[in-house]
Amino acid sequence: MFRRTRTIFRCKTEKLRGLTPLADTPFSGFRSHAGQRTFNAMTAPTTFPRRAWVEIDLAALERNLGKIKAALPPRIRYISVVKADAYGHGVGPMVSRLLQCGVDCFCVANTREGADVRELGRGTDILVLGAVLPEEMPMLAHYGLTASISCEAEATALADLAAAHKTRFAVHVKVDTGMGRLGVWHERAPDFIRFVLRQPALDLRGVFTHFSCADSDAAFTTIQRNRFVETLAALPPTLRESENLLIHADNSAGLETFSDGGPFNAVRVGLLQYGLPPNKDSLLARLKPEAVLGFHSRVGLVKELPRGTGISYNRTHFLKRDTRIAIVTAGYGDGIPISASNRAHVLIRGKRCPIIGRVTMDQTIVDTSDLPELAVGDIVTLIGRQQGGEISLNEFCTWTNTIAWDVFCSITKRVERVQTGLI
Repeated sequence: MFRRTRTIFRCKTEKLRGLTPLADTPFSGFRSHAGQRTFNAMTAPTTFPRRAWVEIDLAALERNLGKIKAALPPRIRYISVVKADAYGHGVGPMVSRLLQCGVDCFCVANTREGADVRELGRGTDILVLGAVLPEEMPMLAHYGLTASISCEAEATALADLAAAHKTRFAVHVKVDTGMGRLGVWHERAPDFIRFVLRQPALDLRGVFTHFSCADSDAAFTTIQRNRFVETLAALPPTLRESENLLIHADNSAGLETFSDGGPFNAVRVGLLQYGLPPNKDSLLARLKPEAVLGFHSRVGLVKELPRGTGISYNRTHFLKRDTRIAIVTAGYGDGIPISASNRAHVLIRGKRCPIIGRVTMDQTIVDTSDLPELAVGDIVTLIGRQQGGEISLNEFCTWTNTIAWDVFCSITKRVERVQTGLI
């Protein structure tokens, strides 16, 4: 049986456990009087080798933001969506770089995320997109966050709390134009906006909506947009035309139906800044963003198996020939979807190798028979470029029958985020 102990306590453990040190070699450790090795005290490395990691290209992020801002009309404000740990990219480095690039506002999902962003930058507007729980409301004032409100009950609770503390809460009114989620229903929105404007403790900073199928149904998106424009008529003209009031409906996908001549003065940019190409009919169709994230792992073992062998759990794949397989040191516990089983490919030495059998929690099996040169430790690319080969995010999503948001947010925290393109 192996026991863990610390080398620095060698003398004490020898006395306490009756152990004698092995020879002073790189593999020196302890051996019991019976001759059984109980601890290997090989000098530990200062850092653990990477088994699975993502590379985050901050320079590509900056270039993407520059392209997007250059393509938008000058009056349009840039609202950067950094919820869910900046879509799995790592909120700290991403927000720091975005601040240097001059974004106008950040969007987060909840007050905890808002607090994290606030620690990175003072004075920047931070909009909480999700419903604020009653016990979270004091956090809005403490961290200087802006709330999204959808009903009179939320507005009243915020107004009462603000009045009690002799302060004001900044708010954006969300309008439900067809998403069927958060927001006041568009037919009731004019009355609700007027109600908010009557609350002296509330500071209306914005009005917005969210499109339900901007990337798949332009006709319905236009209906939603028209409903929203009609709602804006409830605003006093001086407020509606004020530069201090953000009016936004478009995310990266919604830019397909964006009209420069409308009342909108801001856009919410998420996937586009992270490198997902826009739709061909988008306002930014000519923009060619660069991928910011690459997902990589390593070869942990190479072995030969005979024809007819069943692979992985439930034997969903049988070898049709004698096969050299490589065991990749990442699985669904790292963010490789189980739906990648028997469908997706990886890059090893720039060549595509198919995933065979079911993806497991910590390992994935690939067929490397057509890759004559292969070694333990070789880099495996799941998303990104390698030696002239490339697996795009869109291709990976097609294989795994999911969406880019899900891929990004499913990469787990045991996968190290490595930043490149640092200033």
